[in-house]
Amino acid sequence: MSSTHGPRDIDTSRPHSARMYDYYLGGKDHFAVDKRAAETVAEAYPGIFTCARENRAFMHRATRVLAREHGIRQWLDVGTGIPTEPNLHQVAQSVVPDARVVYADNDPLVLKYAERLMRSTPSGRTGYIEADVNDPDALLDAPELADVLDLSRPVALSLNALMHFVTDAQDPYGIVGRLLGALPSGSALALSHCTPDFAPATWAKVTDIYTGGGTPVQFRARRDVARFFDGLELLDPGVTVGHRWRPDRADGTTPGDAEVSLWVGVGIKP
Repeated sequence: MSSTHGPRDIDTSRPHSARMYDYYLGGKDHFAVDKRAAETVAEAYPGIFTCARENRAFMHRATRVLAREHGIRQWLDVGTGIPTEPNLHQVAQSVVPDARVVYADNDPLVLKYAERLMRSTPSGRTGYIEADVNDPDALLDAPELADVLDLSRPVALSLNALMHFVTDAQDPYGIVGRLLGALPSGSALALSHCTPDFAPATWAKVTDIYTGGGTPVQFRARRDVARFFDGLELLDPGVTVGHRWRPDRADGTTPGDAEVSLWVGVGIKP
């Protein structure tokens, strides 16, 4: 890993969204403050564990579809979070061994575990950028990006459960537009986003918990999530609830839409 990353203190005085997500997925890379906050969310919204699992499963399916059916060989995964196997590059490289993936996150705890994200196939490549989605130019100008990805060839921009942490005041549509604008025709956007559409009162409580813990959030309605795909050619079935996007469930079970509360979609840049 690059030695240009300086040491940063990990703040354990307040909960962090990436570590809370790790708790929802049953991981072990979180602290007591994260567990308390996550359990408070779960009291208000017991479906949060299902939501987290379905978000992860959507990422796997979207990655496989883009690799198998659309010739994508490169990914930029922003808001990576704490590594949970299989990671995106493992999914992509299981389909196309020469896949190249750059991960980006601004959490020093993710940086600590980034070596897990660097175990590429011999023919593929992975990289890690310590960067913030709120500064897309710095992310795109990072030398680690150019070292791994060829921006003259299609890239899948993966924004999983990230943009609800970018409020309207931070210009979320402008950020996504800037990132997509740097990518050529044939590139893709794979995005998932929590929504209050199915249970507004519940999600108002979840909003209060995150905001009260120091992490502003803005969960959006379907029409507002669909705006992220403006100008793109949406793949079937369009913007839909997470578990309904090209399902491949082996157990035959189907969670309820309110339990999942996650809009997802994949679009191709013409």
